[in-house]
Amino acid sequence: MTGCLDYRMSRRAMLAASGAASASLLGMNVPTLLAAAGKGALAKAEHVILFSNGGGMSHIDTFDPKPGRPTGGELAPINTSADGVQISEIFPQLAKQMHHCSIIRSVAGTQGDHGRAYHHVATSYLPFPNLIYPGIGSVVSHELPKLGDLPAFITISGTAHRAGYLGQKCEAYFVPQPGDKDPYLAFPEGIAEMRGNKRLETLERFNTRFQGSNKDERLTSTKTSIDEAVKLMRSPALEAFEFSKVKPETIEKYGNNPFGRGCLLAKRLIDKGVRFVQINRGGFDTHMNNFPAMRNHGEIMDPGMASLIQDLAESGQLSKTLVLMVSEFGRTPVINKDAGRDHWASVFSVFIAGGGIKGGTVYGSSDEDGAHAKDNPVKVQDIHATVCHALGIDHNKEVMTPLRRPMKLVDNGTPISGLFA
Repeated sequence: MTGCLDYRMSRRAMLAASGAASASLLGMNVPTLLAAAGKGALAKAEHVILFSNGGGMSHIDTFDPKPGRPTGGELAPINTSADGVQISEIFPQLAKQMHHCSIIRSVAGTQGDHGRAYHHVATSYLPFPNLIYPGIGSVVSHELPKLGDLPAFITISGTAHRAGYLGQKCEAYFVPQPGDKDPYLAFPEGIAEMRGNKRLETLERFNTRFQGSNKDERLTSTKTSIDEAVKLMRSPALEAFEFSKVKPETIEKYGNNPFGRGCLLAKRLIDKGVRFVQINRGGFDTHMNNFPAMRNHGEIMDPGMASLIQDLAESGQLSKTLVLMVSEFGRTPVINKDAGRDHWASVFSVFIAGGGIKGGTVYGSSDEDGAHAKDNPVKVQDIHATVCHALGIDHNKEVMTPLRRPMKLVDNGTPISGLFA
C-alpha cells in the first residue's frame, strides 16, 4: 500500500472504470485506455527537488529579462549554454547549465496576496476555510511508494505546506540546519542506547494501553510519528544528513551557507531515495532596493543551483529528478519610487529541469514589458499537473477526505506537454 490514508473508489471513478472496460471490448487498445485516464506516458521522474522562494520573486530580474525596456531595471541579461536563451546576470554559473534546463515565462497567476498566492502555488487550490488542502510534496509522497528508510518528503530551512486530508504519513520532515546532525534523532546526552530503548518500550506499552479501543485519528497520528522517528534514528541512511565526511571543497562549491548546504543535502537525499525535497528561501518581497537585494540573492543561489544541476546531470540522476523553482507571484514591471518592485500576479516565471523535461528551451512568453502572459499562458494548476505527469501520477485522481468528500489531487490543471522531450 502506497497511500497515507485509506480511501475508496468514488462513484464517478467507478463509472469511469466501467466505461473504460466497455471501451476495451469495442477494440480500444491498452495504451489508448491509459491515455484516456491521464496515464498515457510512462513516468520519467522518480524524485522532485522544489525550490520555494517566499515573498514573490521578480521574474524580470531572474528568468525573464527585458533588455532595452523601461521595465528592464538595472540587471543585464546574459547569454547561456542554451542557444538563444538569456537569463539575469545574477546567475552566471547557472547560465552554463541552461542546456539542461527550461523556463516557463507565461505563468498567469490570480492571487496578489502572499498568503493566498502561496497556498495556490503550494496546493493548486485556493484556500477554503473548512478544508486543509495538501501541498504538492504530500501528494507525491501519498501517491508513490516510499524508497528506503528516510522520509519520503523532507523540507529544508523552512516548513512546507501541510498534508491536510492525506494524513500524518504525508507530512514533511523538517531539517532546520542542513548539514548538521539532528539532535532529535538521537537519545539525549547521558542516556545510553540500552536505557533509551527501554524507555521507548515503556512508551509503546503506555500508548497501546491508553489508546485501547479509542479510534481517535490524533492518537493514530501520534503513533505514526513516533514509529517513523524511531525507525529513522536507527537507520544507517542518516549519514546523508551529516556533512562531517564531505570534502570541504564540495561544500565550498555549493556555497557554505544554508542555501548552498541545502542544495548539497538535497542531492544526497535524492541519492538515498527520498521522493520529494523542498528547499525554502525567503527575502524576495523587494518593495524597496530591489536590485541590490537580487544581486545578493544571486550571489548565494547561483553556485548552489548550478552545482546541483551539474552534479545531477553528471551522475545520471537528472533524468530521474524533476527540479523546479517557484514563487507565489512576480514583481511589478514598473519600478516604484523606492527602487523596488511590488506584488504582481498577472505573469511570472518558473524554472524547471530534469525528469523528462526538454533542456535549453523556453515555454511561453510574457509581453514586451513583462506585464502579462502573451504566448501559451499557463495556470498555476498546470504546474502541479505537469509535476504529476512527470512522475506518472494521474492528476485527476480523486481521494476521499475523512469527511467522505472526494477531492482531486490537482484542481483542474493540465500537464504542459510542450515541456517534455
